[in-house]
Amino acid sequence: MHLNTLTAISPVDGRYRRHTASMAEYFSEYGLIKYRVHVEIEYFIALCQHPLPQLEKVDSSVFGKLRQIVVEFSEADATEIKEIEKTTNHDVKAVEYFIKKRFDELGLEQFKEFIHFGLTSQDINNTAIPLQLKHAMDNEVIPMLNNIAATLLEMSETWKDVSMLAKTHGQPASPTNLGKEILVFQERLNQQLNMLDSIRYGAKFGGATGNMNAHHIAYPEIDWNKFANNFVDNILGLRRSYPTTQIEHYDDMAALFDNLKRISTILIDFSRDVWQYISMGYFKQKVIKGEVGSSAMPHKVNPIDFENAEGNLGIGNAIFEHLASKLPISRLQRDLTDSTVLRNIGVPVGHLYIALKSLEKGMSKLELNQQAIEYDLDQNWAVVSEAIQTILRREAYPEPYEALKALTRGNQEITQLSLAEFIDSLNVSDELKVDLKKITPFNYTGINPLK
Repeated sequence: MHLNTLTAISPVDGRYRRHTASMAEYFSEYGLIKYRVHVEIEYFIALCQHPLPQLEKVDSSVFGKLRQIVVEFSEADATEIKEIEKTTNHDVKAVEYFIKKRFDELGLEQFKEFIHFGLTSQDINNTAIPLQLKHAMDNEVIPMLNNIAATLLEMSETWKDVSMLAKTHGQPASPTNLGKEILVFQERLNQQLNMLDSIRYGAKFGGATGNMNAHHIAYPEIDWNKFANNFVDNILGLRRSYPTTQIEHYDDMAALFDNLKRISTILIDFSRDVWQYISMGYFKQKVIKGEVGSSAMPHKVNPIDFENAEGNLGIGNAIFEHLASKLPISRLQRDLTDSTVLRNIGVPVGHLYIALKSLEKGMSKLELNQQAIEYDLDQNWAVVSEAIQTILRREAYPEPYEALKALTRGNQEITQLSLAEFIDSLNVSDELKVDLKKITPFNYTGINPLK
């Protein structure tokens, strides 16, 4: 059986491959190998530019040719490295041997022992992995999140004048505004996106146990910490963690995953609310020609996009939780548990991306059912009792809460007429009675943040 979208074990690479194909550039085995090659090439160039005495003869014109190895990196190149790995039984060493072969082809064989000079494999892994994560976030995930936030804002503006019955504890409550309720999610999402923007992408670069031992013993006169800071921060565009053990401490990565977990939780909350609004008839869904809502009931248009989003966000959150709690823990100067776990960071990001695609589709299909919303408001005149009793409190009316409680919790249905009769029975001025009768479920919506 050949590996393809039908035979893949994970739905991220199988059923949903059409959504996640762009993620392969970052999180696949090919992607990881390519980023390792990128870091190794840039490290060698940085040593030349320092320069080390033995590398002063390297012509800077060759740097472009070296970087072209990364630009033109292909699946065939990745396969070649995997073949080398069968002999080395070490993935990063295989990358080193691959680059040494390219040095031979470029006439740089006298300099090839400075590939991976003084480094341990984690100096490559702990820069390549945060770099691929950063690029995936910057190029794929954050733009999609920004699109979701922008759509939420657009929806809130579109429906800013729509009064709606609120439900607290599942029961009718003081009316609200549909646009405002959507804006709540937009604001929550924006707050987390602002936090996301402040999280740095930490990277370890410091030799076998984090102290630049090999570098320092070979060239004690060089400020290797300064070199490493410049390489990681300015050349790779990450932030160097210092001091470290053999590995990155992953606290920044854990913060990122915790943030993505909060974002996902907000979107789960939104998905469930929209699902409920659809169930209540407040929203209809645009029918797409050819789509089937139910295998048995042809009339149905199920809210599958929001259900799909909720499910994928939940799966992603479970893995984000494990990554955030596991990665920052390592025995002494290192153990290997982070290595196998790190290979899975694309899985929750993939599920998040699938969910965002589903939300984007589901939100585009929503159509307001104004009639259903207004019907619910008209059937629940009792919700203005809060307004009436609050005004009566202001007017020092005796026990207003109790009076409204007796009215609204009785067996009598509360209608516009019965409420007007109650107001007429109050011992208050005629002017106040007129004002109280002006309060309806349609206008008792409080302050609208969209106006």
